Amino acid sequence: MLETLSDWLWWERLWLPANISWSDLQDHEDRIYAKPSQLYAALPCALCLLLVRCLFERYLATPLADVWGIRDRVRLTAEPNPTLENYFCSQSQVPSQADVRSLCKKTSWPERRVQVWFRRRRNQERPGLRKRFCEASWRCVFYLFAFVGGVIALYDKPWFYNLREVWAGFPKQSMLPSQYWYYLLEMGFYLSLLLSLTFDVKRKDFKEQVIHHIATLTLLGFSWTSNYIRIGTLVMAVHDSADILLEGAKVFNYAKWQRTANAMFVVFTILFTATRLVILPFWLIHCTWVYPTELFPPFFGYYFFNAMLLVLQILHLYWAVLILRMLYKFVFSKLEGDDRSDEEEDDSDSLKERKHRLSHRNGSGARGRANGH
Repeated sequence: MLETLSDWLWWERLWLPANISWSDLQDHEDRIYAKPSQLYAALPCALCLLLVRCLFERYLATPLADVWGIRDRVRLTAEPNPTLENYFCSQSQVPSQADVRSLCKKTSWPERRVQVWFRRRRNQERPGLRKRFCEASWRCVFYLFAFVGGVIALYDKPWFYNLREVWAGFPKQSMLPSQYWYYLLEMGFYLSLLLSLTFDVKRKDFKEQVIHHIATLTLLGFSWTSNYIRIGTLVMAVHDSADILLEGAKVFNYAKWQRTANAMFVVFTILFTATRLVILPFWLIHCTWVYPTELFPPFFGYYFFNAMLLVLQILHLYWAVLILRMLYKFVFSKLEGDDRSDEEEDDSDSLKERKHRLSHRNGSGARGRANGH
């Protein structure tokens, strides 16, 4: 049964064009081809990146936070109460007014005291400003190095300037060492993001982030196996370019360098629009959708790869709406905060006051929310 499943999984018509077999992609003379078994290296690479991240955040980002005076707010701890804790963990972190009254009867506490308990307990679950600063610093540094590495790997390649060269000789295209390391680094990074989801800052677009990371890893793995490596490196470089500015804007925002953060956000918006809404759909997806059909009939891999690119494009459109909405607030109002992160509550906050503040902040903080990869 396992042998049958393996035969079906590696059926050549799923991965390769007609009249091409796996035997045609065996290494010989001066040609070296990408092999699916090389993808296993992404896991140890991800673990190494997690280690490097821990060292970076501890010995570089944290001291930098000290220098810039980034401090967490002093939080009051919710007093122990098994009844409220059980409700908080098993039912809801934000009880309705009816539930508050019910909990008052169970605990013999006044309504005000129960509301204060839930506010303090919610604050305990929220990540501190220093944690968000360290996380954004790590991502900014990684995207910077990845983008520079990608440009070095691509600047002297003919397909960087002429997209038709992407398919010249496909799929019998030899793998270059620079492509191997670029792919390995990017796959290791996105795999490390999936592995760290449990302890990373949870944003309001958590589900979209998971979908994005899985789609990205699927695209990278499939493009490696099917030898779509040339177009894969171009897609990665296009994504990394804007992400540097996004994470950099968040870093300066947490450090209260508002003018620098706002300027980076405006530049990020322009670059995001150019790369994700123009270059990706009208150049790169056009390249993968139209040019291959001039050379060989469409096959499963052709449709699958383009479908994954469309999933990413849909996510980019979702984030673009958020970014443009935040840009509007920046131009006509005041842009502040990180809208993807929950705002800390004061004990004096009433439900009405909290809703008013959240409504006032709605649309603000795109530097934090628009985390489109």
